[in-house]
Amino acid sequence: MFSLLFLGSVSFLLSLFLTPMVRGVFRRSGLAQRGSEATGLHHPIPRAGGVAIVISYLVAYVCLLAVPLKGGIVVWDSLNFTLRLMPAAGLIFMIGLVDDIKGLEPWHKLLAEVIAATAAYWAGIHIQSISGYGTEAWWNLPATIIWLVACTNAINLIDGVDGLATGIGLFATCTTLVAALIQNNAALALATVPLAGCLLGFIRYNFNPATIFLGDSGSLFIGFLLGSYAVVWSQKAATILGMTAPLMALSIPLLDMTVAIARRYLRRQPLFEGDLNHIHHRLLNRGFTPRKVALVLYACAAVGALGSLVVMNRNISGFIILAFCMTTWIGVQHLGYVEFGVAGRLLIDGAFRRLLNSHISIENLEESLTAASTLEDCWNVLRRHYHEFGFYRIEVHIAGQKLSECAETQPFQSWKVTVPISEISYIELHRGFGPAQQHQVVALFVDVMRKVLEPKCTAFERIGPQAQRARVAISASA
Repeated sequence: MFSLLFLGSVSFLLSLFLTPMVRGVFRRSGLAQRGSEATGLHHPIPRAGGVAIVISYLVAYVCLLAVPLKGGIVVWDSLNFTLRLMPAAGLIFMIGLVDDIKGLEPWHKLLAEVIAATAAYWAGIHIQSISGYGTEAWWNLPATIIWLVACTNAINLIDGVDGLATGIGLFATCTTLVAALIQNNAALALATVPLAGCLLGFIRYNFNPATIFLGDSGSLFIGFLLGSYAVVWSQKAATILGMTAPLMALSIPLLDMTVAIARRYLRRQPLFEGDLNHIHHRLLNRGFTPRKVALVLYACAAVGALGSLVVMNRNISGFIILAFCMTTWIGVQHLGYVEFGVAGRLLIDGAFRRLLNSHISIENLEESLTAASTLEDCWNVLRRHYHEFGFYRIEVHIAGQKLSECAETQPFQSWKVTVPISEISYIELHRGFGPAQQHQVVALFVDVMRKVLEPKCTAFERIGPQAQRARVAISASA
């Protein structure tokens, strides 16, 4: 216990005194600075908080081992876990610092994160089970890498309001520390307590109005450590739910990252391109001040932290998880993301399934038309497929031939599209008015006909109308 108190106190004091020193150095050098959008300040603010946190974190261990008491010797074996993890965490810190100073492409950072996560895996950070399955499964490595990369970027993405990422990281760190004490996991406790002290000292300067930011060096480093600690927490969990409790402790940043990826995917936007639609941005748009946004999300993080500790009790874990999921769903709905509402309605009214079937029909049409070698074959393919896209009449004018087919029932009002295939050949399609979302499918149908029939039409026109007339006579009469 002395070692924990010593580490926490020393890391807190170091962070409290080193942060303004680091801030001054980077402010004078002009490196890693930007304005504070959240506070409205226009003068540059250093993005070098990660430097102060990492120095405080490491020096706290040096001080523990240097004290003339037996505590440092006793905990040496427990510190072995932290020492094994430091090379991977150091790589994450360095890539973040380079990004803060010079800027990096998202793929460069992602590659470094994967390398660091792989190094952490070989250092003993293994996701051993999910719902009680796969202690030695082949997916342990990819699952661990995905988890660590997700946690690393989750803290980074939520760092958009003064003090938000620091505070949420502090809640998650303290929760992990409490879980380690409950599990009597000395190695995990000794790894987490200095991070809690560092964050507690740093938030003094990072809360609104901030005078220094975490930067990528800080947010990536914190996210990576929290992801690693969560895996160790799950390894000692007394429940088959494994990663559920750590996931709840990190629920706010992970939820924000998941929602951001889903939004960008539905809108067909680049997944790594930043936007102003994160959870904290939505709250700002609703009139919340930056300080109030941070406090509201602190409260949500506290609820998730409490739930993660309670869920460790098997007797009530199922109820807690269900209540947590329902609360999360209601919260996301109240944020007013239009993308999810539209996607949900498409699924409920069957529009998504109809659209999927139409795209399958497009693929079949393209495959059949490509395989057709004669005008007769092409005509038969078009006859089989045109009605699937809502057309009731088709007229084909190719190589001097006119072939047509019309459904028995015709709409009262309709529209016509003419598809030019060559200078003298074209196809006319007649269709009744229908839902607007089907227009995209019609456009795909037209594009496929032009793409496949255009080169074929040149060959048909060279053959001449007499030869083609003899070959399609039977088909046309049918």
